[in-house]
Amino acid sequence: MKQLSLILILLSAIVLFAETFPVPVGAFAPLSYTAFRPIDEIVMDGDFDEISWQKAAWTEDFVDIEGDRKPKPFHRTRVKMLWDDDWLYFAAELEEPQIWAKLTERDAVIFHDNDFEIFIDPDGDTHDYYELEINALGTLWDLLLIKPYRDRHKVAVNAWDIRDIEYAIGIDGTLNDPSDIDRAWRVELKIPMSVLQECANKDFPPPEGDFWRLNFSRVHWDTEVIDGEYIKIAGKPEYNWVWSPQGLIAMHYPERWGYLYFSHAEVGSTNLNYEIPASEEVKEYLRQLYYKQKQYYFDHGKYAKSLRQLKATPYVWKGKKLKSRFETHSMGYIITLYGDKELPILRIREDGLLW
Repeated sequence: MKQLSLILILLSAIVLFAETFPVPVGAFAPLSYTAFRPIDEIVMDGDFDEISWQKAAWTEDFVDIEGDRKPKPFHRTRVKMLWDDDWLYFAAELEEPQIWAKLTERDAVIFHDNDFEIFIDPDGDTHDYYELEINALGTLWDLLLIKPYRDRHKVAVNAWDIRDIEYAIGIDGTLNDPSDIDRAWRVELKIPMSVLQECANKDFPPPEGDFWRLNFSRVHWDTEVIDGEYIKIAGKPEYNWVWSPQGLIAMHYPERWGYLYFSHAEVGSTNLNYEIPASEEVKEYLRQLYYKQKQYYFDHGKYAKSLRQLKATPYVWKGKKLKSRFETHSMGYIITLYGDKELPILRIREDGLLW
């Protein structure tokens, strides 16, 4: 009896401390933005005074990274985008009454300061994507991610630098001066399309209506002033404000990012906006199976071999249940979802790669 009680206690402890895979909360509802071509030269000066920028639309204001589960940000953040065959342009405005920054070395961990961040996955497969962070001093951290951190620890190529990137910071106020009240700081930046092309299995330049996956993040820290210097308040976590909410505190879920559409029309010539295709909902279904497989592996030490084992239902596409196939091997699995004339065959594997 004592031995049985000990076994029950051990089993309870295993259940209590079992690993849980973090899954985004909330419906799949990413935002979208249509970028147009500029009509005049965009000079990187941090001012946004070109006609093209004046005609370009702002994104929606940033929200908390978890979405409606958390309060709205108390400082406004928004972005504009343009593109041509050579460059992808960004203009970000970050309202901030106390503008500060300390890090000055390129490729430092910039989010230890208040910062602005860009994430780009041109082909939307969640692998081989770009991250860029910048502070109000204009200190840059650019890196290439082989895959999300959830699938392997050493995924970031910190030595990778964006060739020929150009950017400027605009300060509406004073930097690192607690004696006054500032209004905002601005980031104007352009990335060569040739760099972004390197890890994208897509046509270049993007054809009309093509889309990439993309998101923005703003990290904000609460500070106090000590001896005339901004000091982060010990023990207080940072705020994470984003354009398209992630549904959890993690930017490295590229499948939750927004959609950047490319139009060949000049900015201001049309109000054209694209809708996210229905096939993206099917991809989201496969990613939900990927989340379930992660949890199943944590619970059982192996991957499931069927929808039934995952307690998942078939996907219904236009009234028809789509057939799926599970293939497991010593290193992982492949789940295949068979489409129809309007939907290609889609596959996802153990590290989240979807093709």
